[in-house]
Amino acid sequence: MSFFLYDMIFLVLFTLFVVVFLYIKRKGLKKEGIMFLYRTKLGLKIIDSIGGKHKKFLNYLSYFVIFCGYALMAASLYLIFQMVYMFAISPELVKAVKIPPIAPLFPYITTVFKADYLPPFYFTYWIVTIVITATVHEFFHGIFARKDNVKIKSTGFAFLGPFIGAFVEPDDKKVDKLKTKDQIAMLSAGSFSNLILTILFFIVLFVFFMVAYTPSGVIFNTYTFGVVNSSGIDQVGKNFMTPIGLNLTEIKIDNKTYYLTEENLKLIKTDSQVIAFDDAPAIRAGVEGVIVSFDGKKVSTNLELSKEISKKKPSETVVIETLFNDTIQSYTVKLGKNPENSSRGYLGIATLKTESKGILGKVREKIIFFKDPNTYYAPKGSSDLVKFVYNLIWWIVLINFSVALFNMLPLGIFDGGKVFYLTMLKLTRSEKAAKIAYSISTWIFIGLFALLTLFWLLSFRN
Repeated sequence: MSFFLYDMIFLVLFTLFVVVFLYIKRKGLKKEGIMFLYRTKLGLKIIDSIGGKHKKFLNYLSYFVIFCGYALMAASLYLIFQMVYMFAISPELVKAVKIPPIAPLFPYITTVFKADYLPPFYFTYWIVTIVITATVHEFFHGIFARKDNVKIKSTGFAFLGPFIGAFVEPDDKKVDKLKTKDQIAMLSAGSFSNLILTILFFIVLFVFFMVAYTPSGVIFNTYTFGVVNSSGIDQVGKNFMTPIGLNLTEIKIDNKTYYLTEENLKLIKTDSQVIAFDDAPAIRAGVEGVIVSFDGKKVSTNLELSKEISKKKPSETVVIETLFNDTIQSYTVKLGKNPENSSRGYLGIATLKTESKGILGKVREKIIFFKDPNTYYAPKGSSDLVKFVYNLIWWIVLINFSVALFNMLPLGIFDGGKVFYLTMLKLTRSEKAAKIAYSISTWIFIGLFALLTLFWLLSFRN
């Protein structure tokens, strides 16, 4: 049985547990706005202990917390404006992102929107990540409140339909009497905690990857190509589909064979030069998948494969094994001449770097910088378990980083909105001016998110 089925069973059981729990505890539920809150005393002793016993250290740390808060606010502003700019100039990018700019983080979001550039987001990932992210975030708010002798009245869980969150409830009247610096430190502490979690779990991710994966093959996604003069085309031949999904047309220039994609074939009528694939051994043999063996020798990286090819002479016949759809395929290939050294063999494969899609894609690329994009890494031991744990840690890193950033946006519903208001109040010394700036900032970002959503909807017109 696949993990998806186990995950669905877990989802159903968890939902039933929450429904029964809320029914039993219905007298303790309080409706506030559109949410239901269940207040508890869980964690209060921990918050009191840390916040009360380490006041001196926390006071020193608060300066760094405030710095990180403003730095995260600046970074989030840059990302939002960058998103608006990219969405405005590149409708294709918007369509490739697939996930709408404003969407709650729910299980299977990557499956629903077919965002195959991201790992699957199981319910198990969702609940584990939410518990870690929200609990630590709220506890840090409470710890920095307690360092200033603000009483924490309760902790608890917030329910908004099927979505769950955590909260810490300080005495708001005492919070309002704190110095501006202390209020900003308390508000920034949540995002600061998520930044710390991002770093810690990134280290865990890196160590786990090094221990649980091993380089096991060479990835390629295209064949060698070059620029040809379209006016020199003598003959246009048959069309065929390559194993890696390229629809090609054979052409002849000075009795040499090249292959054009469907798009570039259309360009020969208007452009003097077009990109064409070489008549290379790999494209003729239809080599596809991850190359794991070259003429009987295992190859783990692109460098190893290049060294093995360089040992061969043109016209030598080699056997290449690839991993494709979890099965080993074998090809007998007659090597060609290397264009840069005619005494060496030539296979004719290449790798084009694919552009990261959207903010999540770019963040993912940064997170896995330690992985060579041209190398296939095989999990050791139970592959399903290794992939499950790796993706779980990866989602914890990504979501904590996202929360750390976007929670500091100067938008009313986020901690960053309150930080912005307090900052403007300190700078202007006018409550009226601070409220106006706070309101303007909130509406600007609501407008930007609406604009991003509009770009996203318009990208699917055709």
